[in-house]
Amino acid sequence: MKINPLIIVQHYGRDILESPGMEMSKGFMQHGDTSVFAHSLAVALICVQIAYFLPKFLSKHLNKRALVRGALLHDYFLYDWHTKHEGHSLHGFFHPGRALKNAERDFSLSPTERNMIKTHMFPLTLPPPRYKESWILVVADKVCAIKETFKK
Repeated sequence: MKINPLIIVQHYGRDILESPGMEMSKGFMQHGDTSVFAHSLAVALICVQIAYFLPKFLSKHLNKRALVRGALLHDYFLYDWHTKHEGHSLHGFFHPGRALKNAERDFSLSPTERNMIKTHMFPLTLPPPRYKESWILVVADKVCAIKETFKK
């Protein structure tokens, strides 16, 4: 069965994609010349692709809504981490907490979505992810970060 990940991301994440915070994230760079918005969208698309290629026993009971929404919000920290600022030091360690705080302020989150945002930097941050959706996000985020950092 052929899937269109963009349709799935738009279906579950339209309110997030159209939110003022995500609009703001278009102006913040993430890796290389990739904006936080573009990175978050790419991660969500890869999460959906991974979910559809998992064996049935792993994809059974996978919450696709939470998968998409957690992926879109995993870097919802809403600042330019490249600028010198006291609050931006050790960004890799602290941005999951900032992203979670902002996401909780702007959206209603499920426990799975909270865990995805909080643990997406594992193993750099602890504790490890609790849900399958969180593990998928960890992998998708690393894949995107490597591609964005080293693209020609």
